[in-house]
Order: sequence, then structure tokens, then C-alpha cells
Amino acid sequence: MVQNIRPAFDPGLTLTPVPGETLVEGFVLFRYGLSGGTGLPGTELRIDGLDRTTIDTLVNVALLDGTHHSFLLRPREPAVTIPETPSAWAVVQTYTRLGAQHILEGVDHLTFVAALMLIVRGWPMLLKTVTAFTVAHSITLALATFGYVSLPPPPVETLIALSILLVAVEAIHLRRGRSSLATRWPWLVAFAFGLLHGFGFAGALVKIGLPQTDIPLALLFFNIGVELGQLAFIGGLLALVVLLRRLVALPRAAPVAAAYGIGTVATFWVFERLEGMFF
Repeated sequence: MVQNIRPAFDPGLTLTPVPGETLVEGFVLFRYGLSGGTGLPGTELRIDGLDRTTIDTLVNVALLDGTHHSFLLRPREPAVTIPETPSAWAVVQTYTRLGAQHILEGVDHLTFVAALMLIVRGWPMLLKTVTAFTVAHSITLALATFGYVSLPPPPVETLIALSILLVAVEAIHLRRGRSSLATRWPWLVAFAFGLLHGFGFAGALVKIGLPQTDIPLALLFFNIGVELGQLAFIGGLLALVVLLRRLVALPRAAPVAAAYGIGTVATFWVFERLEGMFF
């Protein structure tokens, strides 16, 4: 269900909807044309109805002279005054928040991170593995954003689900005493599959939009936001495990059970996405 929200500008400006909403990984994209005899700087942009929702709204405003503004509006902050010149700080805030939000709402990406944690032993290796994953998806995200490489979304999403399944299987093998490349060098696996996950991030980011005058800055802070969200997830998951260990005696088979749970969900995603590719 699409929320009943729409942008509102100065009464002297005419807003014309462009037909065809687009659904991109949980985001609904609306496009409008704006015309009028007055300038935008100093006027207010408001999202009517946003204060009655729980969603955030990314607004990209592209002017005929090439000026580009980006704002992230929230239910508690449904309006913004458009400045005379685009603000680099606004881009930093907007795309950091967007990156963190995207990873925290990307259940498959977070499931992959959780699966990685099951094959990593020790803080140094965990840090190395997470860093490898971040570096890898940053590389392909940048290459795809600038148009150097591209992959169609359906196969990418299917392969992302398959990567989760494969890491879950390796986690089970590890708990049963069988070592492999993935368990000896989890950072290498994280880097290889991170390249694939970067295409998943890029698919949404390119369609959502980047400020044309500040693409490198927006891309950098989108990545930083993704990393912050990822670290918050890892910290929260570790804190939950510590809390559970203090409250109850976790069975030795708990990691295996977690791996089976992750593998089951990933298997469902694989078949669901395969069906979406061909039907």
C-alpha cells in the first residue's frame, strides 16, 4: 500500500505529477515537474501527510540551470527551506542516513553479515572480515554507479540469496569439525561475495537518485552510512548474544541451529527469486 503523501511548494509554483510510480527495494519513487515565475531559493518544501506516517522521504530537486538539491525529510521534520546554493553538509547528512537506513532495512544483506559472524573466530578476524566486505561492496557500488559495470537486478538478487546459503553451509561444516577455505579465510569469502552485494546496493541507489553535482560525496557518505548501519547491527547482535548467555545457558548446538535457520531462509529466497527471474 502506497502512503498518501505528496510534495507541496510555494503557491506560485505549479506541480505536475509524472505518471508511473516505481517500486525499488522498498522505496516508491514519484516524479513531478515544477514550473512557475518565482525562484525556489528561500521557499519551503513540505511533504503533506508525512507527519501521519512512519516513513522517511528522499527528495531530489533538479533545476534547469543544473543546480541539484537533496533532502531527507522525516515525519518529525516534514519541511525544509530550499537554500540559495546546494549544501555539501545536506548531502552528507542525507546520504549517510540513507545508507544506514538501506542496510538496516536490507534483510538479506544483514542475514549475510550474521552468517559471516558464524564462521569467524576472534575480534581481529571479525574486524578484518567486515572490512573486506565493506571494501568489496564499495568497489562495485562505485563502478556500477558511474556506469562502468552493470548486472541485471534479478540474477544479482538470486546470487545474493545463494551467497547467504553457501556461508550458512560453511558455518555448519565448521561446527562439525570440517575446515574449508571459507572458515580459514572468511575475509576472502566476505570480499568475494561483497562484490556481488555491491551490485544490490547500486541497483537501488541509481534508481533513487544521486545529486549530479556531488556524486562522489553522496556515494562516499552512502557507503559510510551503510558501514555505520552494519556496525550497529553487529554490535546489537553481539550484545543480544551476551545478554542471552547471562539469562540462560545456551546449548552448544545454538550456532548450528542458527546456521540451519539462516540456511532455510536463504533457500526460500533462492527459489523465490529464481521463480521471479523466469515467471
